[in-house]
Amino acid sequence: MIRRMATAHVTADPGAARTLGEAFRALDYSEGAISRLLGDEAYAGDPEDAPVAERRLPQTELGTVIRAFFLQLPVSRRAAGAALGRRGLAALEATGLAEIGAEVVPRVRILPVGDLLVASDDFPGEDDESRSDYVAAYTPTSRLLDSLTPRRRVGSALDVGTGSGVQALLAARHARRVVATDVNERALLYAELNAALNGLENIEFRRGSLFEPAGGEYFDLVTCNAPYVVSPENRWAYRDAGFRADEASERVVQGAADHLADGGFATLLVSWVAADEDEPDERPIAWTETLDCDSWILPIWGSDALGHSATWNDHLTDDRARFGAALDTWTDYLARLGVRWVSEGAVVLHRRAGRRFSTRVDEVEEDELEEAGAQIERAFAARARLAELKRRADLLEATLSLAVPVRLEHELEPRRGRVAVTGATLQIEEGTHTIVEGSPRALELVATLDGSARLGDVLQMSAARLGLSETETSQLRRDLLDLSHELLELGALRFC
Repeated sequence: MIRRMATAHVTADPGAARTLGEAFRALDYSEGAISRLLGDEAYAGDPEDAPVAERRLPQTELGTVIRAFFLQLPVSRRAAGAALGRRGLAALEATGLAEIGAEVVPRVRILPVGDLLVASDDFPGEDDESRSDYVAAYTPTSRLLDSLTPRRRVGSALDVGTGSGVQALLAARHARRVVATDVNERALLYAELNAALNGLENIEFRRGSLFEPAGGEYFDLVTCNAPYVVSPENRWAYRDAGFRADEASERVVQGAADHLADGGFATLLVSWVAADEDEPDERPIAWTETLDCDSWILPIWGSDALGHSATWNDHLTDDRARFGAALDTWTDYLARLGVRWVSEGAVVLHRRAGRRFSTRVDEVEEDELEEAGAQIERAFAARARLAELKRRADLLEATLSLAVPVRLEHELEPRRGRVAVTGATLQIEEGTHTIVEGSPRALELVATLDGSARLGDVLQMSAARLGLSETETSQLRRDLLDLSHELLELGALRFC
C-alpha cells in the first residue's frame, strides 16, 4: 500500500523504498563509512558544520550519497544517478525523499544506525522546528533505549510512541512480529517508509495514544520513548504529551506492565518530579511497588526546575527575549506543581511468576553506558533466584561466577612507613559500568569466583589462608553475602 505523508511530499511506497535501501547498502552507506570519511564526531555535527564536512568527502558515489542524505546538501542529478543508478533514482523520486530536477535536493535525512537506514526530519529547519508533527531520528534518548533493551528472541514486541520507527526496526530483527504505535500520523508514515527501506515486513503500524492501539494484547517485549518531558507546552508531539507533571510517564509504566506477557521485559524512557531533591526517586518507586513485576529504576539525568527548563529550551538561546520568556513560563509551571527537581531516565520491568517482587534504583552515567541488554536479563534472572531463598545466608550454598569483566581497584595510604589498603571498588567493565564499593577482602574474593566451588567454601578457604579470627571471618561472611547479593542484582555475577 502506498501512503502519502500529510503536509509533506514523502510517500510510503514499499517497493520504491526497498529498491532505494538496496541501492544505499550497495554503496556501503553505513555508520562505519561515515565515521571513516567525516571523523568519529560526525553524528554530533550541526547543520553549520556541513560546509566543512562536505570538503572532507571524496568525489565518489558514496561521497555523493553522504553529501545529500547525511549532510542534506544538494547534488547534481548526474552525480545522484551515477551513485544510485536509474532504478535508485526512480525510487528516490517515487518516495519523494528528494526534489529531483537539474539538482537532487533532499527533503529528509537518512541516518545509518548500525545496519539500519532511518529517514526523518533531521536536521530540522526553521519550518520543521515550528511544526508539531516533527519526526526525529536516532537521538541520544533513542541510543539509551536501544542500549537498555534485552535483545533475546521473542514472539511479539510492542513499541509505543514509535516516532521514526527506529526501536520497532531494532525489535523486528529479533521478534517474530512487532506492533508500533504513535499518535502522530506523520511519524507512522515515516516508520512505514523506514521498515520498507530496511526490507522488514513483520511490523504492524497502528495510530493512537500510548497503549490504546494495543488493546488487550500481551507482548514479550515493550519499548517506549514516548513524549515524557515535564512541560507546560504542547508544541511537539515527540516531546510534549500534554499531561500534568509526570502523569504521562506514570501511564507509560502502568500501561507497559498491563501489556507484558509472562517472562516479558519492558524498557521505558520516562521522567519524574520531586518536591525534595534529596528524595528524587519517590515517584517511580511508588509506581513500580504496586506492579506484579520486578523493576529497575535507572536515573540518568537530574536537575532543578530552572536547569530542567533551560535544557528543554536551549533551541531558543540565540533569542534572549524568547529564551527568558520560556524560562519564566516553565519555572512558574513547575513552581505551581511544587516541583523542585526533575529526573529523567529509564524504568525496566520484568514479569515473572511468584509473589515477592523487588524494586531497586541505580544511577547510570550516560557517557559510560554501553549495550546492557544481556546484563539486564542476568540481573532479573538472579533476582528471581534470590526471591526463592528463605534466608540471605542460603546464598552460601550457591555456586557463583563472574558474568562480565570487572576491574578491582584498591585505595592505598601510607601509614608508619608502609602502605595500607584503606578501601576498594569494583567496576563492571561493560553494560552499565556500575561501580560498587566494599571491603577489600570481600571484593578480592568476589573477583575470583569462577563457579568451581560453593560461596561458603570459598569463604572458609580464604579465612583459613589468611588466618582470620572468628570475628574477622564473621565480618567477611557478612560483607561477602552483601556484595554477592548486590552483584547478582546488577547482573555482574550469575548462578551456576
